[in-house]
Amino acid sequence: MTTPRPAAVLVLAAGEGTRMRSATPKVLHTLGGRSMLGHALTAARELEPGRVVVVVRHAREQVVEHVRAIDPAALVADQDATPGTGRAVQCGLSVLDAAAHADLARDRAPDEPTHAETSGAVVVVAGDVPLLDGATLGELVATHVADGNAVTVLTTEVTDPTGYGRVVRETGTGDVVGIVEEKDADDEQRAITEINSSVYVFDAAALRGALGRLGQDNAQGEVYLTDVLGILRGDGLPVRAVRTDDPLLVEGVNDRVQLATLRAELNRRTLEDWMLEGVTVVDPATTWVDVDVELAPDVTLLPGTQLHGSTVVGVGATIGPDTTLTDTEVGARATVVRTHGTGAVIGPDATVGPFAYLRPGTVLGEDGKIGTFVETKNATIGAGSKVPHLSYVGDATIGEQTNIGAASIFVNYDGVSKHHTTIGSFARTGSDNMFVAPVTVGDGAYTGAGSVIRRDVPPGSLAVSSGAQRNIEGWVLRSRSGTEAAEAAARALAERGDDDGLSPQARAERARAGQAAHSAAPGPPPAAVRPASAAQRTDDSLPAPTPKDDTR
Repeated sequence: MTTPRPAAVLVLAAGEGTRMRSATPKVLHTLGGRSMLGHALTAARELEPGRVVVVVRHAREQVVEHVRAIDPAALVADQDATPGTGRAVQCGLSVLDAAAHADLARDRAPDEPTHAETSGAVVVVAGDVPLLDGATLGELVATHVADGNAVTVLTTEVTDPTGYGRVVRETGTGDVVGIVEEKDADDEQRAITEINSSVYVFDAAALRGALGRLGQDNAQGEVYLTDVLGILRGDGLPVRAVRTDDPLLVEGVNDRVQLATLRAELNRRTLEDWMLEGVTVVDPATTWVDVDVELAPDVTLLPGTQLHGSTVVGVGATIGPDTTLTDTEVGARATVVRTHGTGAVIGPDATVGPFAYLRPGTVLGEDGKIGTFVETKNATIGAGSKVPHLSYVGDATIGEQTNIGAASIFVNYDGVSKHHTTIGSFARTGSDNMFVAPVTVGDGAYTGAGSVIRRDVPPGSLAVSSGAQRNIEGWVLRSRSGTEAAEAAARALAERGDDDGLSPQARAERARAGQAAHSAAPGPPPAAVRPASAAQRTDDSLPAPTPKDDTR
């Protein structure tokens, strides 16, 4: 059966919500990834009404800004200082009538009427009933139209009706005689367990006529919308109710305790729906999924998983444990473990985590890997490429089948501007590298461990920027004497017989240096002219003796 389209939906969002004890307007508090007002507007739009109007007053600017963000086509009506839901609907209907008149003035032919008002079914919902859905509203509208009612109210029965308006029915017919608010009810009426949900469908003309006869003669001094039902009943018009067997569907929120209760219930229903669609939820008690998340069959959600916003998870993917994803796309058969991600895209068969942080703009290709303690931002990582450990990849493009060594940093910020790094395909970068952007490493290139890459590396090249290692032997004994380190070094040297504080390598180098110096010394002169050595000479002031003449 096709649901009739109502002329309009009025969403009441003017209340102050003092019991929330919050600077945030009550209707802007969230559950399931939407504000309570967002839930109301979503349900309203499912009816495909001619117009939607939101009635505002307290924290007007915040509420209107939110309405403009989530439903730009919605009209806004301002409630004046007169309190009460009746006055709120009156203000909303005036805006609807003004819009109808403007349409007529714009489109009418010269011989057509010059005045127009909203006609047909007008749905009224409260902005703080977040579990109410479009299907329930559709059934209410269909019943209203089929029965030709002046007003149809949605009701439910509860064990403890304290605080709610009681629905008084006519014996025999079951038609609604009226709704009595808690403070105005007598003892007999307070015993009634059927309550008003504050959800109605009115005939616009009947509503308009009754609103003009409302007063404030009641315990709270407000203009009650509920009084309209009694007025229309008195006019002999049909006033009926549709009762739902699901009290939580129409439960309102007045404080944070009620908000938490309905948040948990909404999540339970969301998970139940997905499990019936073929999703495995290992531990529903610790798994939270927003209402706009999309899950494919055979997805597995492990304990501690939270999926928020517009997150989409593909067939056969596994998320969790202890993973939070917001507005993130996860491809088929991907695995995401102990990861926090926002605004990221994870390709099919990719693996992420544990302890990874994916910031907005991260794109991981098919069969790629972002591993343990890796942070990424504005980074495209190609198919089959891996960033396995302890790295930061920001403002970068990495090609296909490339491996980024552990402890790599893409240095993208100079204190003023961000710069881009490009790593080609099939590249292999060493551990503890820094890529100082802007810089490009070509396809198939390698970089050595500990390198700081400041200049472009051509394809197929090996880039090494680290200097030779230098050991300063005995430095600790000389410069840190008396410390535990010096004492430990002395013991180790003594055990090896190195009392001079030099290692065997250092002593060997010293010996080689001595040999080299000895070899470089000048050799002895011929014997006839050989000067006496110091050892040979007893007094350098005496001349050497003259040899004897043996021929004589």
